[in-house]
Amino acid sequence: MNLLTSLLLGIIQGLTEFIPVSSTAHLLIGQALLGIPSNDATFSFLVLVQLGTMVSLIVYFWKDFWEIIRAVFSSASYSRPHNTEKEDTETYKKRKRSTANAKLGWCILIATIPALLAGYLLKDEVKVLFRQPLLEAAIRLFAAAFLMIMAEWVGKRNRRLRSITWLDALVIGLFQILAVFPGASRSGTTISGGMLRGFHRRSAARFAFLMSIPVMLTAGGYELLGVLRMPDLISFLLPMAIGFVTAAVIGWFVVKWLLGYLTRHSLYPFVAYCAVVGAICLALSRLL
Repeated sequence: MNLLTSLLLGIIQGLTEFIPVSSTAHLLIGQALLGIPSNDATFSFLVLVQLGTMVSLIVYFWKDFWEIIRAVFSSASYSRPHNTEKEDTETYKKRKRSTANAKLGWCILIATIPALLAGYLLKDEVKVLFRQPLLEAAIRLFAAAFLMIMAEWVGKRNRRLRSITWLDALVIGLFQILAVFPGASRSGTTISGGMLRGFHRRSAARFAFLMSIPVMLTAGGYELLGVLRMPDLISFLLPMAIGFVTAAVIGWFVVKWLLGYLTRHSLYPFVAYCAVVGAICLALSRLL
């Protein structure tokens, strides 16, 4: 894999990881059109470049993420205050905010478990699916389009994230299992799952992004261990670094844009895009 190819794939990853059009599908399309062979090195690159967009998520949500982590650890050793009647307003607000963040943190952990189990149990099967990139991209793009249509039609969109329950987290976590397969849109499936549970688009997107961090970090860390054992590691590092940094920088701006977009607009433009690109991929998979 040369440096230009790595740059192009990093741009594709950064642009498409967070908008619900499937970054993996677009990376698979790029892989097919650029003539990149389907092997273990390519698979590792496609997984590891996602760490770049994970970094952009952590940077964007660093304050929220830090407060959630602190609240979770605090809740594990929480003791009820003795004089809650004498608690001043500011202390009460802080305690209430900490409780909400702890609840959100535990829900993120619950939502993470299904995808981690699926990723571990289905890892070999998922690698095989990368052998037919255009066909898999088409299938997952159609699936993402269908889920987003259902989310827009059925979802009531009358709940905010503070009302989330463990059942909501588990259901959305089950939707994230679909993102384990190549071509599935992680943001599309999990945002749809949140909307189907009644959350506003922006609230569903925020939870989808936060819950994706542990899964992306685990998957990327696992592949990194494999990369460190590669015989031609030195030649692989520079292309990986270029793809990683490019994806991280572009990904930050895309997160910022999408959260603003979803406050005012529906998912239908992404539905149309997934359907059209999916049809093109299906046609190309028959011709190539």
